[in-house]
Amino acid sequence: MQLTGHALRLSIFLGEDDTWHHKPLHHEIVERAREAGLAGATVLRGCEGYGSSSAIHTTRILSLTEGLPIVVIIIDAEDRVRAFLPELEELVGEGTVLIDEVEVLRYEGKTQS
Repeated sequence: MQLTGHALRLSIFLGEDDTWHHKPLHHEIVERAREAGLAGATVLRGCEGYGSSSAIHTTRILSLTEGLPIVVIIIDAEDRVRAFLPELEELVGEGTVLIDEVEVLRYEGKTQS
């Protein structure tokens, strides 16, 4: 698969303690993105952050290491990203979902055999 030119970046900000049916929410999002045939997904774990509660979560202080920020990033063509949004409506109760336009310079996926 090749993807170049204009695309959308979908960034989903969660807490690492967020779950879906007793498993990590970010894992469920990645699985559904794969099933939807999206180009790829990456999960990043933050070392510090806060959200709507204004409580700081950080790796610097052992007692505050719970609930660290997680970001799931998905980049694909606009129609494919927008078609995936209903999945997020079902999954993300708390968190922030951003969509922004990006330009993909190079993406060449491996052919699956």
